Amino acid sequence: MKKIGILFGQERTFPKAFVERINSKAPKGIKAEFVTVDEVMMNKPCGYAVIVDRISQDVPFYRAYLKNAAATGTAVINNPFWWSADEKFFNNVLAEQIGVPVPKTVLLPSKDHPDDTTSESFTNLKYPLDWDAMAEYVGGFPVYMKPHSGGGWKSVYKVDNWTEVFKAYHETEQLVMMFQETIDFDSYFRCYCIGRKYIRIMSYEPRNPHHLRYVADFNPSKKMLALMEDYVLRLCKGLGYDFNTVEFAIKDGIPYAIDFCNPAPDANVDSVGKENFEWVVENMANYAIERAREHKEGQQNLTWGTFMQQSIAGKMPKPPVKKRATTKKK
Repeated sequence: MKKIGILFGQERTFPKAFVERINSKAPKGIKAEFVTVDEVMMNKPCGYAVIVDRISQDVPFYRAYLKNAAATGTAVINNPFWWSADEKFFNNVLAEQIGVPVPKTVLLPSKDHPDDTTSESFTNLKYPLDWDAMAEYVGGFPVYMKPHSGGGWKSVYKVDNWTEVFKAYHETEQLVMMFQETIDFDSYFRCYCIGRKYIRIMSYEPRNPHHLRYVADFNPSKKMLALMEDYVLRLCKGLGYDFNTVEFAIKDGIPYAIDFCNPAPDANVDSVGKENFEWVVENMANYAIERAREHKEGQQNLTWGTFMQQSIAGKMPKPPVKKRATTKKK
């Protein structure tokens, strides 16, 4: 019997529906259940062919458990080794290298020294930094300040002047932050991507309260839909995510990838809506069954990004050159 497990925290609607959907349609020899984590013995298989991870970003113990599971043959969705290493600044680096437009971004050192460090720990860091040059690079005010690693719109600031910049910077304490160009968008979309092949593009309004963000009705052209699908696939294939969301802000006909490191994306029926919920349950169930069928006992069953594989092998493709649209002066 090949078991598919889901590891989760406070969410309820998706895990329950996911397990029920698999068990209603899986072929003989495959079943789904909520993961039971017992004593974690080094190099001892956990008994699951596939685990869908929805919580380890918040629970370090679970992340270590999943790495042990992956090392002993479980197909973990998403790859716990890569997810541990990934962060949003690198996401932007990769996106630009594979030809996906992103806002211009600068990495900032944390305002406060990390624990157990002093000013001498930063001997190699230029001081003071040229803040004017960084602001000019990202196109001037307003700019966004956001953590280089994290999610849920936590510690995100839109700042209009230097007073607001340094007030926000002071509040971020030990967070490593990004200074990012503001994209004044005409429309906005959030895209589910499962298995680097199943894609659902959803109108999304990030300026609405959380429970109303999917209550939007932007109407992209067929050409724009195809372009967003292409960019979603480039990003998720490059990063190797099995389950992710990619967000695009459309400005002057260009979809800028704003946020595409969401490997435990929202799948709560009360926020994403019934149609989106049905789509994600069905396609995640199908994909998990696919991975269970492909599972090979005693072997490594993780996926990895094509971009990362090519980079390690010295075969990184040359990115296409894309020119950024400019706004005509009136």
